[in-house]
Amino acid sequence: MADNKLFSEFAPQSTQEWIDKITKDLKGADFDRKLVWRTNEGFNVQPFYRLENMEDKMYMNTYPGDFPYVRGNKKDNNDWFIRQDIIVEDVKAANAKALDVLNKGIDSLGFVLNWKSLSKDELATLLEGVYMDCVEVNFEKSHGSVELIKNLQAIATEKGIALDKVQGGVAIDILGGYSACGKFCTSEENSYNYLKEAVEAAQELPNFKVVAVGGRLFNNSGSSIVEELGFSLAAGAEYISKLMEAGLSIEEIAPKIRFNFATSSKYFMEIAKLRAGRMLWAYILKEFGASEEMCKMFIHGETSDWNKTVYDPYVNMLRTQTEAMSSVLGGLDSYTVKPFNSVYEDTTDFSERIARNQQLLLKEESHFGKIADPAAGSYYIESLTESISEEAWKLFLEVQEKGGYLAAFKAGFVQETIKATAQKRDMAVATRKENFLGTNQFPNFGEVAEKELDAALFEAEDKTDANAECETLKPYRGAQAFEAMRYKTDVYAKENGRPKVMMFPIGNLNMRKARGQFACNFFACAGFDVEDHNGFTTVEEGVKFVTEKNAKIVVVCSSDDEYATIAPEVYEALKGKATVVVAGAPACAEELKAKGVENFINVKSNVLETLKAYQADLGIK
Repeated sequence: MADNKLFSEFAPQSTQEWIDKITKDLKGADFDRKLVWRTNEGFNVQPFYRLENMEDKMYMNTYPGDFPYVRGNKKDNNDWFIRQDIIVEDVKAANAKALDVLNKGIDSLGFVLNWKSLSKDELATLLEGVYMDCVEVNFEKSHGSVELIKNLQAIATEKGIALDKVQGGVAIDILGGYSACGKFCTSEENSYNYLKEAVEAAQELPNFKVVAVGGRLFNNSGSSIVEELGFSLAAGAEYISKLMEAGLSIEEIAPKIRFNFATSSKYFMEIAKLRAGRMLWAYILKEFGASEEMCKMFIHGETSDWNKTVYDPYVNMLRTQTEAMSSVLGGLDSYTVKPFNSVYEDTTDFSERIARNQQLLLKEESHFGKIADPAAGSYYIESLTESISEEAWKLFLEVQEKGGYLAAFKAGFVQETIKATAQKRDMAVATRKENFLGTNQFPNFGEVAEKELDAALFEAEDKTDANAECETLKPYRGAQAFEAMRYKTDVYAKENGRPKVMMFPIGNLNMRKARGQFACNFFACAGFDVEDHNGFTTVEEGVKFVTEKNAKIVVVCSSDDEYATIAPEVYEALKGKATVVVAGAPACAEELKAKGVENFINVKSNVLETLKAYQADLGIK
């Protein structure tokens, strides 16, 4: 009653009244340009949302566990399997590692098999001591999956394990393989016949998935969230169509499909992605004739490689933590946190332990698995869910109009769409509109690559077959261009010393400090030896200091008004000794250029291209 009385004393405010108040506070600035965010996903995000934004969302009256499953597949919890991947080179060693990590909190194993086949005895050795009725067992392999499924079933039967208790899957993603290689292993017909065999072989294992939809490939190739979801749905629908044409029923197919998504750093977007994905997949399955109970999307997630870095790698832990949180809050069946160093070296006991514990903290200490659909009712997330679902559905329909996923891929539509987004993101990284902490923003000044790095770390992963029928998708990392640039400086410095970049702060105290910090951060991204200074009282004092320091680049940091006189003086004094750069975009820039001062850095600079140009001037190749 007290609350009712309290709120009754305040008149309700309409959305327009809020907008009017915000517009007034903006003091003439454009509301849309200042506060409305245009996403890579193709829709706008407003600065605030209200209850009225929820009125037209039909799924708002559903409960967790109800069709269309936007609120999750489970009615009373949000539990998920914590997976750790194990590369299998020796089955006994892999088994020992599996038993070890199971005792440390893992309840889902992901065996990465590089062999073309695995005999029943080898599989039995690999799974010795693993209680398949208690933990998930998953396999990533390129060949021999049907044989593996049959052997797994036989081993479970011999151990007296109820087959409906065996959970996990083997990832057969023939469309993903085609997208990466540009051709099928043999032929499209043979590939789908093999996939049908796998689905049939796994019918006695009702909770074992065999058809993998690899959304992670789109994600790690630089796609937007909408593209990852839309193309994944199209691939999933194509699997159903082809398998039904081969004689399987929707009841046989639907429970065998699992989507493998990667999670980016877009926290709220990723929560909404999974919610939107479940809803759209439910409607797609229903159109294929599945009962509502059959219309669930099964999801495995993993941290994205696209935003992971080689430099300042411990920041990767922060990235993977937010990624794990957003995916778990969005709701999924299992998740893999990749160790922070997995993109550039073999993982270690330490990095694997941290990766495990990141999920264990969420489950055992933060209790994220206890609450079904924890994001429900958030005006913002519900609106994002709707926007992502609308845009992903448009993309899905566009693919269908082109004849389905494979036809669209062969025509280049999928690649061109993702490439266009990736190029936009690359430009955003180059201009620091999309930040990589420790790489293109706030780098660790003292960090040096101590060991030789493989050049492949800085290149896209290209699995294109020599006889590829079309262009392929090539996963890469958004930080690679900056890392390659910085590594060149590290290699150069071993024989020639690290180029010195000195700040030349003079004049207005506030402006010189702000611009000095900006410029230090700017040039440190290239691995230069950056040094700031408290400030010089005269140009002569500063010139003497930076000359004694043997600075190769000198950055004048002052106010716009003072640049007109100070910058030319510094330039004339250092001409032929160092490159003079002005921090900022002063109105007198053209006047300065006429006097020989041609180098400027500011917030609109293409940081990557600018630094590469300075590297070239210094002879760093």
